[in-house]
Amino acid sequence: MVKSGLARLLGIVLALALVVGLVLLLLPGKDSKTLVAEFPRAVSLYEGSDVKILGIKVGTVDTVTPSGTHVIVKMSYDGKYKLPSDAEAVLISPSIVGDRFIQITPVYKGGGVLADDAHLGTDRTATPLELDQIYGSLNNLSVALGPQGVNKTDGKGVGALTRLLDSTARNFGGQGVKFNETLQNLGKFTKTLADNKDELFGTARELEVFVKTLADNDTTVRQFNSSLSAAADLLAGEREDLAAALRNLGTAMVKVHGFVKDNKALLSKNIRGLNKFAKVIVKQRAALDETLRDAPTALNNLSLAYNPHTGTLDTRDNIGEAVNQLQSNPAALVCSFLGGAANATENCKKVTDALKLPRSGTFRKPAGTRAVQYVDRSLGGLVEVTR
Repeated sequence: MVKSGLARLLGIVLALALVVGLVLLLLPGKDSKTLVAEFPRAVSLYEGSDVKILGIKVGTVDTVTPSGTHVIVKMSYDGKYKLPSDAEAVLISPSIVGDRFIQITPVYKGGGVLADDAHLGTDRTATPLELDQIYGSLNNLSVALGPQGVNKTDGKGVGALTRLLDSTARNFGGQGVKFNETLQNLGKFTKTLADNKDELFGTARELEVFVKTLADNDTTVRQFNSSLSAAADLLAGEREDLAAALRNLGTAMVKVHGFVKDNKALLSKNIRGLNKFAKVIVKQRAALDETLRDAPTALNNLSLAYNPHTGTLDTRDNIGEAVNQLQSNPAALVCSFLGGAANATENCKKVTDALKLPRSGTFRKPAGTRAVQYVDRSLGGLVEVTR
């Protein structure tokens, strides 16, 4: 009796352990994460459908619930996989008919991680184009191009699309080779642009900078254009004179070329001599400066000394004045000889004191001496005299 009760209790414990094991096996573990996404539609998507990253299964769809104009899909995936914070969910259709799965993109390469139980709106999900939508689009196109659309017949029973096709056929009749060549050249052109896209976009950027600079300096550019227009008008008005000047210049250049060619040796000799002369001028620039400063005065004095009546240079001495000054003030006469020396005043006093010269007329005029006549130093007012 006791043994049967113990066996029954042991069976119950084993059954409970089996149930707990199955529950732990079927329910997602603590490392599982959930993700909720909204799709505009979820055709052929069911509970248990795969959730993949780069085509590898990482989870399953838990629930698919319609909600108004969209479908809410809740899915779970293995927590060891990281999803980027900007992840998107795409509904993939491997074939026209068959179950679909959800692809999480892009793959995680670093940065922020999508949180557990995150919610993706319809702006972060995408669905494939359905077959009935393709059929509907083709049907709409055929109706638009049909007899009830652009190809509606006129009074002659011919539609616009038919006339277009007929005209195209006549225009391209016999031009198949050239048309094919044009397409090939267009392909080469697009390939060249694709191979040089960096240079092309770089040129476009530089052109944008140039245009922006012109826009920022619009006033200056307008003034420059106005000045350029005025210069062009002036040149247009003087084009005949300008053309004649250019022709004469061309003739002159030919003659100068011939002259230089014929006299090359002589010109070289003259240039060397001119170089020497220039060097001498540079070395004697102080003397040349003094000559240019004093020469006008000297030439003026020479002109005033010339006597046109006799053809001679008239000169005079100042002996009479010296004798007159010697009689009146001998000290002043002696000091006049020292006027240009340094410390003239002090030296003058020393000399006059040493010679014991009188300051004013103590000398008597010798007998028989003539009175000195006044001499006009200004030559009749022609020369400025400092008194």
